[in-house]
Amino acid sequence: MKVGIGFINEKDAFSSGVNIANQALRNGTITNAKFALAFCCSDVNAEDLLKGIRTVLGVKTPVIGGSAIGIITNDSISYDNFPAGIIVIEDDDMQIQVAAAGGLDQDEKAVGQDLVRQLTVEKKDTLLLFYDSIQKPAAENSPPIMNSSTLLLQGIEDEFDINIPIIGTGTVGDYDFSPTIQFTGDSVKSQCASAVVLRGDFSADVKIMHGCSPKDGIYHTITKIEGSVIYEIDNRPAVEVINDIYGNEDWQKQIPVKRLTIGVNHGEKFWHRFAEQDYVNRLIVGVLPDTTGIVIFEADFEIGTEIQFMLRDPNKMIESARKNTENLVQEIKSSGKTPLWGFYIDCAGRSALFSQILEEEAKEVQNILNRNNIPLFGFYSGVEIAPFLNKNRGLDWTGVLTIFSV
Repeated sequence: MKVGIGFINEKDAFSSGVNIANQALRNGTITNAKFALAFCCSDVNAEDLLKGIRTVLGVKTPVIGGSAIGIITNDSISYDNFPAGIIVIEDDDMQIQVAAAGGLDQDEKAVGQDLVRQLTVEKKDTLLLFYDSIQKPAAENSPPIMNSSTLLLQGIEDEFDINIPIIGTGTVGDYDFSPTIQFTGDSVKSQCASAVVLRGDFSADVKIMHGCSPKDGIYHTITKIEGSVIYEIDNRPAVEVINDIYGNEDWQKQIPVKRLTIGVNHGEKFWHRFAEQDYVNRLIVGVLPDTTGIVIFEADFEIGTEIQFMLRDPNKMIESARKNTENLVQEIKSSGKTPLWGFYIDCAGRSALFSQILEEEAKEVQNILNRNNIPLFGFYSGVEIAPFLNKNRGLDWTGVLTIFSV
């Protein structure tokens, strides 16, 4: 397997497509591209970018990917202006299948079922999955409506008769939650999900980076919820509960809410120490205009779900990225495998800009992979998808690092 990576930050999208594709072929000494993953921010004209890429790679090389707030490589971490990036894979022995399905804003579960019906999978396959996070963009004083990774994954798993790892993302192209796009192999579409099944003599090892801690040891119960809108917690209006936590109503103006998240502990409820690897956290996207409820990123909670309020901790976030990246690289090398490249899907909320910190958390991943001479390609996302506690899940406020090895 050969990989080549290209990155650029220029306004002319067609020229950017040509340049990043040429960079990737040159850097990877690639002559027979199998497929490519490409991502760009909302300010980049995606159709022109794809046209530029395809003039270099040709029309037979499928290009998968879509919107991203920024790009992460061995040399760059960029989410200002016009970032665009690509990784091109060459592997004569690898088998791939590409599928895409539209209508995500109508029925996420049906889209997942449609995707799977186009694919044939085996036990050792790896599936990369990308979909548009934004169903309806944010309006004045109103949070966006999100497509649900939970329902999409349910549709996929309803059709699969075997469990394979799914790695991917719900894409976001900017911090304003503007409409997003998908590269679906040969075209640009919206309200769509795309997938590529990888089959070959390689392994894909995953680590999840966290960065939230419980605000306190108190568990709360959701007592009224519809979809992704929580109306009541402990039989009180959810907005009032969070007003009490902040001591004011200023947090209601934030889209998404910056410091506070909602976590579900899948480990020991009253364990003597906090274990980040047991938690699934959900971003609070915002407050309904009439303040009757809060909108979360996913529709996977229900009445009776026990939650904790979590605080985002920049120090823990950076520590988690460092520790988990180091551990993953060492585990792979200790098993006798050779790392080929790293794929980092990083929540856009973890950027230094959004977290209001001086250090980029992705720099930890970048530094460790650079020290080990492992090519790195990644991007800033909305939702991260990875195997977690024996189930493929959509995650928030995480970084998902996958290292492909032989």
